[in-house]
Amino acid sequence: MSSKNISRREFAKAFSLSIGSLLFFNQCKFSYEPQYRFFSEEEATLTDAIVEQIIPTDEWLGAKDAGVTNFIDKQLVGPFSRFKTDYRSGLNSIIVTCQNIYGKKFEELSWCEQTEFLKEMERGTFSDIESKNTGNNDNFWNDNERVWKKGADRSFFELIRSHTMAGYYRSPRHGGNYIYVSYRMIGLDIPTIQGRNKHNLS
Repeated sequence: MSSKNISRREFAKAFSLSIGSLLFFNQCKFSYEPQYRFFSEEEATLTDAIVEQIIPTDEWLGAKDAGVTNFIDKQLVGPFSRFKTDYRSGLNSIIVTCQNIYGKKFEELSWCEQTEFLKEMERGTFSDIESKNTGNNDNFWNDNERVWKKGADRSFFELIRSHTMAGYYRSPRHGGNYIYVSYRMIGLDIPTIQGRNKHNLS
């Protein structure tokens, strides 16, 4: 999980160098209503809360308002289609686990509770607890229908974190990085549209 104490601009510059890409953030409000192709409304709302934890809003738009959920949703019916089952299962497992532990939805938790929940996912805590408690009638999970398979909580967190970074820093044409928010944060020029005008075509 990233720290708010680190300058977003400094982090993004380091990230851009590490992946060898041009990365481009704006302070305008998110102003369109995505039409989801894969996610249900419940899944989209949950994903919004998760990605916002991974890249939170500060002086720049966070992942939620930068359209990262829209990016993931769009890619899941395209290049990321192999991850459809991972998302459907992972998001449902988060819903069930939050209900069992807190009695409410992830997005209804306080910011700090959400942060701690994702840290536990990153550590693989939930699947470890299930493994240790299987057969105990007092535990949260039915041993015949485990919420998390071994290591699934950790691997799903890593997956959605990776896709959040991609959605935030890739070109807006892929569905995220709303109004070139990451490009602007870095201080790079927004790329000009290349096409008919470049070749003086009418």
